[in-house]
Amino acid sequence: MKFIKYPFWIFYRIWFYILVALPIVVLLPILLVSISREKWYPFFFRLARFWAKFILIGMGFRWRIIKEQQLIKGKSYMLIANHTSMIDIMLMLVSISNHPFVFVGKKELGRIPLFGFFYRKTCILVDRRDVKSRQAVFKQAQKRLNLGLSICIFPEGKVPEEFVILDEFKDGAFRLAINHKIPIVPITFYDNKKRFSYSIFTGGPGKMRVRIHPFIETHGLEIKDSSKIKEQARALILDSLEADMATTNEKAAQGN
Repeated sequence: MKFIKYPFWIFYRIWFYILVALPIVVLLPILLVSISREKWYPFFFRLARFWAKFILIGMGFRWRIIKEQQLIKGKSYMLIANHTSMIDIMLMLVSISNHPFVFVGKKELGRIPLFGFFYRKTCILVDRRDVKSRQAVFKQAQKRLNLGLSICIFPEGKVPEEFVILDEFKDGAFRLAINHKIPIVPITFYDNKKRFSYSIFTGGPGKMRVRIHPFIETHGLEIKDSSKIKEQARALILDSLEADMATTNEKAAQGN
């Protein structure tokens, strides 16, 4: 049976990259104008959300977002989520509407043809092996926050191995949030690994569930508290993932 599915999985991966590139090529002149001035970033963000929806719908994904707390328009936040798939970026863009944010991501993604150009122009890039690069993130984040934007970081720092539910979190996102006194918004992606993991011969169309958890406030905290709220945020996402896995396994057992 798996041998029958191999051609589908290969086509599915190729189709993904076609969907990633197609809107960028079609909208290229508008995209170039939208990134020409910093104050026009909100317009670019709307285009990015269209791009994300185009890809997710084209891949046969349908999403459901549960919001336990609403973001306030005009306020800045630190958005964090578990990282399991290439579609995490698209799902994050879809999950946070009418609230422009900037990704902090690894420098290597800037090398991807076409996508990488806009990634370099609009995101905060970091080389995690370079101390100066990590320090520069704080200055760039301050600049974006001053423009009324929010920041998004996947605090695991990388996509973990397939068997890892949730990797350890890095300190950066939490130090930034405390330093700039902005709330942390923990977000759980439940189905991205199942839908489109980094393993080629896996995945397929289906549901993608998102939960936006209650925010973690940082007012009154100091940098020394970053480890505490880091573990608080990780425990919140991990508990949610494990509870969902337990429910899924229970339903599967009942079905048998």
